[in-house]
Amino acid sequence: MQSICVPALDAQIPQATDFIRQGLARYKVKSKALGQAVLLAEEALVSLNRHAPQGAHVQIALVKRMGGVSVRLSAPGQAFQLDQAMDLGLDMDMDQEGGEAESAIRGLLFNAYRDKLRYKHHGGRSTVLITAQPAQRRLIYLTLGALALAVVLGLILRAVLSPGAAGALDQYALTPIKTMFLNALKMVVAPVAFFSILSCVSQFSSLSELGKTGAKVMGLYMATTLAAIAVGAGVYFLCQPGSGVEPLAAQAAQAAQSLSAQDAQVDVLGTIVNIVPDNLVRPFLEADMLQVIFVAILCGAAVGMIGDYSKPLKDFFEACNTLFLKITTIIVGFIPLAVFCSVCSLVMLTGGQTLASLVGFLASVLLGMACMVALYCLLLLAVGRLDPRIFLRKYAPSMLTTFSLGSSNAAVPYTMQVCRDELGVSPKVCAFSIPLGATVNMDGTCVYLVVAALFLARVYGVAVAPSDLAGMFFSVLVLSVGAPGIPGSGLVCLCVLLVQMGVPVEAAGLIMGVDSIVGMFRAASNTTGDVAVSLIVAKLDRLLDLAVYNRKKAA
Repeated sequence: MQSICVPALDAQIPQATDFIRQGLARYKVKSKALGQAVLLAEEALVSLNRHAPQGAHVQIALVKRMGGVSVRLSAPGQAFQLDQAMDLGLDMDMDQEGGEAESAIRGLLFNAYRDKLRYKHHGGRSTVLITAQPAQRRLIYLTLGALALAVVLGLILRAVLSPGAAGALDQYALTPIKTMFLNALKMVVAPVAFFSILSCVSQFSSLSELGKTGAKVMGLYMATTLAAIAVGAGVYFLCQPGSGVEPLAAQAAQAAQSLSAQDAQVDVLGTIVNIVPDNLVRPFLEADMLQVIFVAILCGAAVGMIGDYSKPLKDFFEACNTLFLKITTIIVGFIPLAVFCSVCSLVMLTGGQTLASLVGFLASVLLGMACMVALYCLLLLAVGRLDPRIFLRKYAPSMLTTFSLGSSNAAVPYTMQVCRDELGVSPKVCAFSIPLGATVNMDGTCVYLVVAALFLARVYGVAVAPSDLAGMFFSVLVLSVGAPGIPGSGLVCLCVLLVQMGVPVEAAGLIMGVDSIVGMFRAASNTTGDVAVSLIVAKLDRLLDLAVYNRKKAA
C-alpha cells in the first residue's frame, strides 16, 4: 500500500493527483483505467476539501489486494452526498466562461463511472473509495479460502456433533444452499448456450463458411475425446488403483441408496434421433443440451437468410445473449458460499478416512487429466503451430476459476471472455466452439469414467474382458457427447457404465463422497480442451489475433 497526507486545499490537488497517477502506473494499471481513476479522484478531492474543516488534511492511499487496485481518500468533515457535492462544485463555476460545458462533462463523468465510486461517513470522517482496477482474482481467492475453511470446519463438526445433529445441519442448512445454487446454474444453462450459439452462427455469411469451421471444431473434439478414453485406460492399467479399497465395498451399498439401475441404459440410436426435438419448448424445459444446440444452429442459420429482417433479429438475440451472460455472472458471484456448503457437508458426513482411502483413484484420475493437458500442448504445437507455453501461462488462472465453478456450462461466459480478450480468438470461433464444447467435448469426464468404472469393477471383483473394454469405450464416447456440463452429471453416466459392465450400481456409492471434488477437476480439464481446440481452429482459419496471443498478460 502507498499513502500520502496532504492539506485539504484545492491548491494541493495537483500534487495529490500526481501521486495517484504515479502510484497507479507502478501498479501497472492500464492507461484508460488510470485516467478514469485520476479524474474521479480529482472530483472527489474537491468535494472532500469543501466539506473539511480549516487546517484538516486528506489522507490518500493506494491499495492493491487480490489483483485489484483502488484509491482511498479520507478526510474529517461533515457527511455529504457525493453526487450532490460534485454537482454543487460544478454550479459554483457556472458564472465562469465554459462553466456549463464543464458542468456537463463532470456530470457525465460521474454518471458513467458511478459504479467505481463508494462513499461512507464514520466517526466524523468521509471516505471515498475509487476502484481503479477490478480484482479479477478475487473470486478465486475467496473460493480457495472457502474450500480450506470448509475442510477445517467439517472436521471439527464431525468430531463434536452426533450423527443425528450432523445430518440435521446438512439437511436444513448446507444442502439447501448448495441445491439453490445448482438450480440457479441449471436455470441459465439452456439460455446461455442457445443465445451464444445462435448469435455466433448468425454472424457467418454463408452456411458453407459455418460448415468448414464447424467440421474442424467437431473433428478435433471427437479426436480429443477418443484420446481421453485411451489415456484413461492407460493410466488405470499403469497405476492399478483399487487393490487396497476392498474393505470399503460393504460401505458402498449403504451410501448409494438413491441410485437405481432402471435408467442405466445405453441407447445409441435413441441418442442420435433425440437430437432433433419434436417441439421448440421441450429442449429448454428439460435442459436437453443437444436439442438446444440443434435449435440454436438452425435458428442462427435461418437468421442470416431472411434479408431485411436479419439485422433487428441479430440485435435482439445479441441483447438476450448479453442479458443471460450477465445473469450468469451474478450467479457465479455466490460460488464461494456454494463451495463452502458443499465441501463442509462432504467432510462432515464422510470424514477424512474415506477421502484417504481413495487417494489412488484420485491420483490416477488427476494423472490422466494432466496427460490430456500435455496432449493439448502437443496439438497446439504440431497442428496450430502455436507456442504452448504461452497458452499455459495465460490460461492457467482460468483453469483454477473453472475448477472453482465445477461446471463446464457455468464457465462458458468466462471461458469465451478469456479466449477473446487474452488469447485473441475471434468471436466467430469461440462463441460457437466453447458452448458446443461444454456439451460434446468432455475429455476430463471421459478420463474419469474409464478410471472409475475399471476401479469399481476391480473392487467388486468383476472381471473385464477385452470385448467388455471395447463396449465400455464406445459407451463412454456416447455418454460424453450427451452428458450435460453441470455438477453431478459424471455420477449419472458412471451408473450407466457400471450396469453395462455387470458391476452393481451401488458401487458408485464408494466414490459418491468425492465426486463433487473430482467434478471440479473434470470441469477444468473439459474447458481446457475446449480452449485448445478453439485456438487451433482459429489459427487454421486465420481468425486468431497473434498479437493478442503473444502479448504478455497484464499483472
